Amino acid sequence: MHSPRWAALALACMLPLAGQAQKSTTDGIAEYRKMLEDGNPADLFEMKGEELWKQARGPKKASLEQCDLGLGPGVVKGAWVRLPRFFADTGRVQDVESRLVTCMATLQGFDAAELVKTPFGRGEKANITALATWVSAQSRGQRFDLPQSHPEERRIYELGKRAFFFRGGPMDFSCASCHGEDDKRIRLQDLPNLTRNPGDGIGFAAWPAYRVSNGQMWTMQHRLNDCFRQQRFPFPEYGAEVTIALGVYMGVNAKGAESIAPAIKR
Repeated sequence: MHSPRWAALALACMLPLAGQAQKSTTDGIAEYRKMLEDGNPADLFEMKGEELWKQARGPKKASLEQCDLGLGPGVVKGAWVRLPRFFADTGRVQDVESRLVTCMATLQGFDAAELVKTPFGRGEKANITALATWVSAQSRGQRFDLPQSHPEERRIYELGKRAFFFRGGPMDFSCASCHGEDDKRIRLQDLPNLTRNPGDGIGFAAWPAYRVSNGQMWTMQHRLNDCFRQQRFPFPEYGAEVTIALGVYMGVNAKGAESIAPAIKR
């Protein structure tokens, strides 16, 4: 039988190792992500998006080079970090994806309703993902500064705030259940506090991103769609006002954060 002295000594030896293992796990994840950044598959989607932007397509055989993303027709650099925003021609606050749908319909002649109904990762919806990836990459390193001067932009922000804290569904979850406090994690995943600026390249400032776990490129719309799934809510329609409102809420809260999109995620 081991003496109490030996048991105490063994425990004392194990405690530093346990702390070291916990630290090395966190550091290992960070190192893993850093290594993947050098060969981020998002680069392929970015290249495809640039080609699609310049290519004459659709019933009208036109490119998207005159698409107005908020800074004037054809201006892409800097647009991502100022979206979602109000657009006078549609009378709506739009994010990059819903705005691309508008441009593809008006400039190229695509059926907007069909674009909305197409599942993620298929057909023209996959092309929208590539386009959004390229658009985001043109503002990489810039800092978010979403406009709030228009009354509709302020209304949508308040709607997004209410949606963020709304609890419901069979799990009684809200967005804030995971992202409303500091120092929360699920399994090995850190959960940023999105009620304020979480920092450079975190939360809203990291999407679109390539998901290593499923080999897919996800936009913010796709990310939010999966959040609704985890809350056991029905999937919102692509470009629904509530998803854009959540983007405005997170984007305004992230003012000053540096965009690293397109990023890479687990």
